[in-house]
Amino acid sequence: MNRTGLKMQRFDWKDPLLLETQLTEDERMIRDAAQDYCQSKLMTRVLEANRHEIFHREIMTEMGALGFLGPTIPEQYGGAGVNHVSYGLVAREVERVDSGYRSAMSVQSSLVMFPIYTFGSEAVREKYLPKLATGEWVGCFGLTEPDHGSDPGSMSTRAKKVDGGYLLNGAKTWITNSPIADVAVVWANLDGKINGFVVERGFDGFSTPKIEGKFSLRASITGQISLDDCFVPEENRLDVEGLKGPFSCLNKARYGISWGAMGAAEFCWHAARQYTLDRKQFGRPLAATQLIQKKLADMQTEITLGLQGALQLGRLMDAGDWSPEMVSLMKRNNCGKAIDIARQARDMHGGNGISDEYHVIRHVMNLEAVNTYEGTHDVHALILGRAQTGLQAFG
Repeated sequence: MNRTGLKMQRFDWKDPLLLETQLTEDERMIRDAAQDYCQSKLMTRVLEANRHEIFHREIMTEMGALGFLGPTIPEQYGGAGVNHVSYGLVAREVERVDSGYRSAMSVQSSLVMFPIYTFGSEAVREKYLPKLATGEWVGCFGLTEPDHGSDPGSMSTRAKKVDGGYLLNGAKTWITNSPIADVAVVWANLDGKINGFVVERGFDGFSTPKIEGKFSLRASITGQISLDDCFVPEENRLDVEGLKGPFSCLNKARYGISWGAMGAAEFCWHAARQYTLDRKQFGRPLAATQLIQKKLADMQTEITLGLQGALQLGRLMDAGDWSPEMVSLMKRNNCGKAIDIARQARDMHGGNGISDEYHVIRHVMNLEAVNTYEGTHDVHALILGRAQTGLQAFG
């Protein structure tokens, strides 16, 4: 009789399915370095940053020094050359502190450095990637427009061929990093096809006004991009046509979000557990009640399954066996579950839950944006519905 199945070990409530044992030594080292930085350098800044809508520009330089910007980009261009699982683990630690900080990092990595590396000429790679990798330069990604969000194919921004390059005209909005960006990857309609262009801060006709009054991602800076006969030289056009260009970038970023959202959810779960253990009402801890324990069990279950899914997706991406629908499934699931967990955690904190000193309400507000951007919860449902039925329900 095989008695292996009878062998058991003590249950780890923080890591129920032993994610830790599924990581390589290098992946754990990268995760630990990210955790140390985030807790010592980001957590100490985030309260005031969120209150006053401040993004500390030096954070990008600090992340660059640690190899967190463009981590999957080869070392010859300044990247760390690590795998997708490592990138996800970093995103999880950054978003455990704040979704805005992870947004700044993932825009630089997945939406700026990735398209320049994938679609840019060798000269463009060598010019931009090393400075973006160190954080000396900040990048942004211009796709969303005032009248075109979930339907980027209908964008109004136009590119016109002229002698030596292109003239760009149009507007982009809800652009992370744009007010401080040194370079932007902008998508525009050129002769009926979507094309990508690398636009520098100093180009004539390029401006990036800040969006004020956000109640989400307040520790990240967000703005618009205005293009008024902005001349872009020929060599700065990326070698890709159609929505394949921007969507390939978004798939990378959405993958990172699937990890990051779980980091935010973990913070809220752990905070709710500790608060309800410490808080006594009617002569006993709140955590001694069935209702609280049921909520904690639900949080634990959804986070455990979400992390396992994110890890498997990362392994498949590293092996080249992934599909965009897999990314939609994990982005949709983990963002939706994270915001549910954050809201429950806020409720479990009672009146204290609305105080930013407990941090949970900040995660609630941030996750409202995370659940919406880079493909809304419902748009990803339509992507998965199309994959199952073969029928497109957009529009």
